[in-house]
Amino acid sequence: MNSKISQPLVSIVTVNYNQSKVTCEFLESLQYITYQAIEVFVVDNDSPSDNPDVIKEKYPDITLLKTHKNLGFAGGNNVALPHCKGKYVLFINNDTEVDPGFLEPMVSLLESDTNIGMVNPRVQYYFSPGIIQHAGYTPFNFVTIRNFSIGFGKKDEGQFDDTSESGSTFGAAMLVPMKVIKDVGMLAEIFFLYYEEHDWAAHIKRAGYSTYYQGKSLIYHKESISTGKDSAFKIYYLMRGRILFARRNTKGFQKFLAMIYIYFITTPRITLGYMFRLRFDLVWGYWKAVWWNLTHRSGIIFKLPVLRKLDN
Repeated sequence: MNSKISQPLVSIVTVNYNQSKVTCEFLESLQYITYQAIEVFVVDNDSPSDNPDVIKEKYPDITLLKTHKNLGFAGGNNVALPHCKGKYVLFINNDTEVDPGFLEPMVSLLESDTNIGMVNPRVQYYFSPGIIQHAGYTPFNFVTIRNFSIGFGKKDEGQFDDTSESGSTFGAAMLVPMKVIKDVGMLAEIFFLYYEEHDWAAHIKRAGYSTYYQGKSLIYHKESISTGKDSAFKIYYLMRGRILFARRNTKGFQKFLAMIYIYFITTPRITLGYMFRLRFDLVWGYWKAVWWNLTHRSGIIFKLPVLRKLDN
């Protein structure tokens, strides 16, 4: 009991979409964590062929919030924020399971330095035991609009147990102080899927905060190493997000170079690659993303949505 009193409250937020069974597996792993001061929110993103009520029935202590349409990753997470009472908010994918002691090192890091705006844990692939998916990010190249996940695909032999500043944040699990969310804003919902966490990290860093990787924390991600590589859906949202990220986070000559690189180097190269593989569905997905950015030149809100607490 004393340890719970001394621990700052952490609001844990996860989004469910047609995956109640997977979400329940995630919540079951939370039952065994050693950090006690938590509240848990599950946001159901208007699942069309799933009954999210079973989540609440099995785990009555959680708060189940339901949307009236699929709001995407950013929108789904944002729904929970006005309800959160925690000093810190953990945004975590429902297709993860957590190590029992994963939360303490991340909280301790934030408690030690108020200039840290986001923390990621070490992430291993659930179905490929001991293989790293994420151990921090390299800095973004704001011309190519690329960065790289440190340790990706490598065997975890303890070499990634460090604590270090990271070039961005990994959306599968990120711990953010509520103060930072109030200062900077919530996730940008225009992305819907992919790159919204990078956009958020860029805004948070411009506000004077840093992003960190905490290798002493560990979670397991059920995404396969090869999942979605040939998905036109994924290609569309990845490319749409990448261009939109560049538009929102570069300016002047840097923006000019980024657009030249994306439209005149990346686009022809990738298009020819898909055509060579006879994957015209991927060509369509890619160019649909390009077209979306070319035709949505106005009406884009570049500021982040402001967090407003619910009226009591």
